[in-house]
Amino acid sequence: MFEAFDKAKAFLHENRIEMVDLKFCDLWGRWHHVTLPAGRFLPSLMEEGVGFDGSSVGFKTVSAGDMVLVPDLSTGFVDPFWEGPCLSFICATLEADTREPFLYDPRAIAQRAEAYLEEAGIGGGSQWGPEYEFYLFDGISYENGMNVASYRIESREADWESHKMGSGYTIPRHGGYHAIPPQDHLNAARTRITKNLESMGIEVKYHHHEVGGPGQCEIETPIFPMLKAADSTLLVKYVTRLTASQMGLTATFMPKPLYGEAGSGMHFHQLLVKDGVNLFYDANGYGTLNKMALSYMAGLLLHGGAVMAFTNPSTNSYRRLVPGFEAPISAFFSLGNRSAAIRIPKYANRPDSARFEFRPPDATSNPYLAMAAQLLAGIDGIKRQLDPAEFGFGPIDENIFTWPAEKRAQIKSLPTSLDAAMDALEKDHDFLLEGGVFSRDLIDRWIEQKRREDREVRNRPHPYEIELYYAL
Repeated sequence: MFEAFDKAKAFLHENRIEMVDLKFCDLWGRWHHVTLPAGRFLPSLMEEGVGFDGSSVGFKTVSAGDMVLVPDLSTGFVDPFWEGPCLSFICATLEADTREPFLYDPRAIAQRAEAYLEEAGIGGGSQWGPEYEFYLFDGISYENGMNVASYRIESREADWESHKMGSGYTIPRHGGYHAIPPQDHLNAARTRITKNLESMGIEVKYHHHEVGGPGQCEIETPIFPMLKAADSTLLVKYVTRLTASQMGLTATFMPKPLYGEAGSGMHFHQLLVKDGVNLFYDANGYGTLNKMALSYMAGLLLHGGAVMAFTNPSTNSYRRLVPGFEAPISAFFSLGNRSAAIRIPKYANRPDSARFEFRPPDATSNPYLAMAAQLLAGIDGIKRQLDPAEFGFGPIDENIFTWPAEKRAQIKSLPTSLDAAMDALEKDHDFLLEGGVFSRDLIDRWIEQKRREDREVRNRPHPYEIELYYAL
């Protein structure tokens, strides 16, 4: 939004801004913030930053937790969720003493990945288009303790509400795709989310009801440069949750909040560019993609398990990746095939739009790390000139879920558990270390944390186990 501090300062005065909010992302993908009175928005902020305790958000140890935030002026937007006018910025996290970029700052990791793309002589930048799927519910309650484990979700659209006195306009399970009002109860909510996003500088292509009958929605933005796409992902989640709250709803980007209903993914459309030219386009290629694109896809599929350690980093991620729900659990690519891990959209067949989408990811990922990992896998494929056909990655233009099990088993499988994804990352991470983008220490910390989460879930008795085994 701003190219220089004086322009941001002038905007504050002209719009009578009362507060300045500084947002930053931790390693695990959660946003945090600190708020300053507008009078504290001074030029020294760009040099000295604002101090915070990095140990409290998992960046540092308690013995050496001091860090500083410095706003990225180009990310400025007026935050509509404050009582008075508030100008918000996304920040870089720096070392407190040297003011050097913090090694684990997720935005810095994404920036290093883009820099490595250029250093490798492959492209000038990457373009990304995440698809945002989420559920809007009327309410949720949950409880976990030594003697209780439960949750309950309510949705006015759900078929389980049909026995109650109400409007009668419910949606059958798996029947929500592009539902129209009055069955679609959430059109107004999605429209308000869209208006809020556009007021903050995030363009929206469209929104619609998704397949999940009890409140599943989708919002899609255009293709953005990598850093803006990652920033926008956190903004979409922020705006969706707060808009829902204002309307008496609750939003979740969990991959699988409902048993037996469609899960929510975050498919990543992607392509490489240089001097404004799409480096993946070939009018005569399969899906209008060239050899560079095929090599990129081969690298992404070859390293798919390790990549999913970052794109699917929750135990709930793998509740979604099960057969029967367009689950992309097999490493192959295809044109328009939603059972493929990589799908080439048939409508994206122009010089400026030719691309593919990686379908396993979901929104429990840290978008900066997720995009960086995908890009590094693709770069490795290009550098090694990998041919996807040599690895059995396709193209396969059939629904593989109709194949016999023994035929389907010939295709490389992607991880189906968080533990398996961490196994893959332990065995295959050298490509992530290229260009100094990731570090071995970061990868070790990531694996340790995610294995801890996996143990915490596995060690707890499940309510369905009580039903199955209590009287055995």
